[in-house]
Amino acid sequence: MTLITALYDASVLYPSLIRNLLVHLATSGLVAARWTEQIHDEWIRNLSQDRPELPPERLARTRRLMDAAVPDALVEDDQALIESLSSPDLDDRHVLAAAITAQADILITWNVRHFPQEAVSAWGIEMLTPDDLVCRLFALAPQDTRQSVEALRVSLKSPPYSWPGLLERFEQVGLLRTASALA
Repeated sequence: MTLITALYDASVLYPSLIRNLLVHLATSGLVAARWTEQIHDEWIRNLSQDRPELPPERLARTRRLMDAAVPDALVEDDQALIESLSSPDLDDRHVLAAAITAQADILITWNVRHFPQEAVSAWGIEMLTPDDLVCRLFALAPQDTRQSVEALRVSLKSPPYSWPGLLERFEQVGLLRTASALA
């Protein structure tokens, strides 16, 4: 029961807990997740710069696991479309182009200011944060969303989380409304 087709920006794939949550929402069938090789390259490059102690092989493995878990997620870049788009941050045009190519309903990003609402909505795409996405899914399919989050919780081993512990961690990473809705 896919409810939403969503393009995940690098900003939401960078934090591991949010990345894991978004992939779980996709593997549970709630979201048809989409991303590109360039989006992968961006979150991995930024994470490698900020966390040089993370082995490149580990990040490459995460990338492979994501692609295997959500086999239809990869969208091909359309260079002509990228170049035709305008954006305050020219380096982010590829994200909007990927959302258009993927026929995404929603662009999931923390970098809302990089994507002017009028430019995004002109293509029939809505922009949401990860917190907005989970709350939307919870409103549409509360039991399925809760089950997906529970599957995430059970999968987390290092460290393991209780349900209240996971909700507290959600608050710490900016998923305040999600934590409140699932409490």
